[in-house]
Amino acid sequence: MSLENVSSVTEFILASLTDQPELQLPLFLLFMGTYVINVVGNVGLIVLIWVSSQLHTPMYYFLFNLSFIDLCYSSVFTPKMLMNFVLTKNIISYSGRMAQLFFYLFFVISECYVLTIMAYDRYVAICNPLMYNVTMSNQVCSRLLGGAYVMGFVGAMAHTGCMLRLSFCDANIINHYMCDILPVLQLSCTSTYVNELVVFIVVGINIIVPSVTIFTSYALILSSILKISSTEGRSKAFSTCSSHIIVITIFFGSASFMYFKPSSSGSGDQGKVSSVFYTNMVPMLNPLIYSLRNKDVKIALRKTLKGRIFSKTRTGFS
Repeated sequence: MSLENVSSVTEFILASLTDQPELQLPLFLLFMGTYVINVVGNVGLIVLIWVSSQLHTPMYYFLFNLSFIDLCYSSVFTPKMLMNFVLTKNIISYSGRMAQLFFYLFFVISECYVLTIMAYDRYVAICNPLMYNVTMSNQVCSRLLGGAYVMGFVGAMAHTGCMLRLSFCDANIINHYMCDILPVLQLSCTSTYVNELVVFIVVGINIIVPSVTIFTSYALILSSILKISSTEGRSKAFSTCSSHIIVITIFFGSASFMYFKPSSSGSGDQGKVSSVFYTNMVPMLNPLIYSLRNKDVKIALRKTLKGRIFSKTRTGFS
């Protein structure tokens, strides 16, 4: 069945983050800067982990995948978002809308579970260090990450498949800067009950299960930290945990606010502002929180830079 037969609307218009003309340029510069930091930070972290043998451990293997996911899922919609600030009408085709929705959901759900795996990894490292190499073997790590991507694929297919059953008759302006689920449901001229039920079930599973696992892991971690006799050791561990929890709270909190309500309730503008946190801020913050404050990453970066400078120096003298 062709897409044209499914819906009478073949093109959609993405609304901007704001309708105020005087804010278009400042917001364009702001989000362009955010995206540049996101790309530079995550690509830099990916390359550093790839080339630095001392970072070839389970923790950085997960961080490598987190940076890859952040880079991909923010790139799914950010170029279109930036176009909203410079174009009168930002048009996206029906097939383009479905593709953006699928890949956005695939990466964002996968991120939920990668964050969960990272919390579990820290739990094993701090609470059961003697069994760490056995518990977090290469095979186990690969299976955990494979499960994260499978959950992302299943969740994206569930939402996208349900979206294909809807018809769109006249309205074609999506009150959002990307093709998110709830703003698109508001345009349908057929019943969206099944879609909203799938949203509550799938999103509920993908938020509640990771959240419970993450906070249980950190509760056990904090319990172990309190048993550390060194004040400096406790302070360092608390600082690391608090940073992770802040990012997780922003990510899951804003996503919960966005999805745990019927598509007809609340303000679309509130939804757009809420989604900015987990779509733009979190991918930018992750490289800063998980790497720039990390001593191992700083050491690996210095060694890599020194090695390249030394190599260039020797080449110049030869």
